[in-house]
Amino acid sequence: MAGTILVGTSSWADPGFVEEWYPKGLPSRDRLRWYAERFRVVEVNSSFYAVPERHTAGRWAQATPNGFVFDVKLHRLLSRHAAKLQELPPELRDGVEVTQRGRVKLTHELESEMVDMLLYAVEPLADAGKLRAFLLQLTPGFSPSRHELGELDSLIERLAPHPVAVEFRHRGWVRGDRAEKTLAYLSERGAVFVCVDAPLEDHIPIMPPIDAVTRDDLAYLRLHGRSAEGYLRGRTVAERFGWRYSDEELEEVAGRVRGLAEQAGEVHVLFNNNRGDDAPTAARTFMALLGQDPGPPPEESQLRMA
Repeated sequence: MAGTILVGTSSWADPGFVEEWYPKGLPSRDRLRWYAERFRVVEVNSSFYAVPERHTAGRWAQATPNGFVFDVKLHRLLSRHAAKLQELPPELRDGVEVTQRGRVKLTHELESEMVDMLLYAVEPLADAGKLRAFLLQLTPGFSPSRHELGELDSLIERLAPHPVAVEFRHRGWVRGDRAEKTLAYLSERGAVFVCVDAPLEDHIPIMPPIDAVTRDDLAYLRLHGRSAEGYLRGRTVAERFGWRYSDEELEEVAGRVRGLAEQAGEVHVLFNNNRGDDAPTAARTFMALLGQDPGPPPEESQLRMA
């Protein structure tokens, strides 16, 4: 039996969605419910910039049906990106060390406190059975020449039993003999290797199309579009990941996804080509290619207003 394939997008509140995909005038409070009529999974992108409020996560749980799940992106500090003091929760800012450039120094203690706050914040999702995984989108600066994978041990352990899906942004981790070691590390710790669809060019921050399953119950694929120029030089999300997938390209991706589903109990396919309505449009087309019901068309809403 092939695993279940869940298709969604890497946000439900992207500005492009609001401008081009959601019905005009749809209140912001109703967008998630409208989204969940069409998809069964979504990434929480806002958590990369700020730890969500617990009551907000509670509203997310209430707004979505049974069987809908969230993958929560870890805060930029936890994913080793540069973070400024004001980007931390106010409760954690006192006594935090910063560099001369004003960037927060990540310590074991600070990491533990951030994880504790996050777990508390998303507990309503976990209690509702709707928290599936945490997404660790590493910075390209997390390279094998400067870092060790063991630096992620405590983070992966603290977030258990929820799996951590690790997306590398430095292809050195999967070059040559290192690829086997990287995948073995994730497998041994119950973490998920994030496969990608990205431009087919050999640049450090562009990962190659490696399909690997490192955890039996979950595989993960993120689609970033195929514009190398945008990926490397784009200044905005729309410039970096803008791409209109063709049916032929989606058929190619479908082959990869079916292969992952033969090895994992569940496969998450998240479209991150966030320019206008590119991502949800491609996601719904992809569902149809898989023989899944893409839900009502965008111009229709089944929301029952209270």
